[in-house]
Amino acid sequence: MSPDDDTADIGIIGGTGFYSFLSDARTVRIETPFGQPSADLAIGTVGDRRVAFLPRHGAHHEFAPHRVNYRANLWALRSVGVRQVLAPCAVGSLQPELGPGTFVVPDQVVDRSWGRAHTVFDQQGPVAHVSFADPYCPRGRRVVLSRADPADGLVDGGTLVVVNGPRFSSRAESVWHAAQGWSLVGMTGMPEASIARELALCYTCVALVTDHDAGVAAGQVVTHAEVLETFARNIDRLKALLRRVVAGLPDPEPDDNAVCTCRRSLDGLPLPFSLPG
Repeated sequence: MSPDDDTADIGIIGGTGFYSFLSDARTVRIETPFGQPSADLAIGTVGDRRVAFLPRHGAHHEFAPHRVNYRANLWALRSVGVRQVLAPCAVGSLQPELGPGTFVVPDQVVDRSWGRAHTVFDQQGPVAHVSFADPYCPRGRRVVLSRADPADGLVDGGTLVVVNGPRFSSRAESVWHAAQGWSLVGMTGMPEASIARELALCYTCVALVTDHDAGVAAGQVVTHAEVLETFARNIDRLKALLRRVVAGLPDPEPDDNAVCTCRRSLDGLPLPFSLPG
């Protein structure tokens, strides 16, 4: 594809530190039925792949987790041709062995968020129920695991519990989450993952642990400043991992629906709208 082409097959939803991730980036403004996405898309190249980047919280980190327009963000990415989404995020650890700086590729999610627009199927019309038993793309997870540097100490699997934020958990909430056997706590993983499934997108979460949650270590208090500091210290490691993952993701093919269950999530369902892209 030409560097002037405003299309991409891979999307990355992350923090503002990823703008420098792209070469020859162009900004593209997308209108969606759900309003404006968090920011204009930045579309450029990573190696020989076309990638669209979207800052989840806005260009100036102005949207709290409960105010992110997840529907518009994912609709915008699909509108420019994206079919594979990588979703790096900062999380707290609910398990002592998962310390700050650890990369985790979760395989399950628990949604404890509320008050957010959780579905694109809220228009009048036929009801569509999408399978979400396995919330993350199996192919995307395999690529991340195969491309990880052994020095990264990447952890395969775990459950991410998504809270509403923007506050952190109380100690009682944290102890409760850990007692369920859950691994991580974050604020943005839902409904991002489920909306991606409703749009038949492959969605892969790459979580970076920035702290132990309040109930893990007695007396510990999590602060926003510490979270940002830990994330900043590890951003180059995260970018290096994602560059390798982008290079390893499969090229889109005309018969891709035949080999990826994410792409088949809408098969046979009555849709009240036409999909973008």
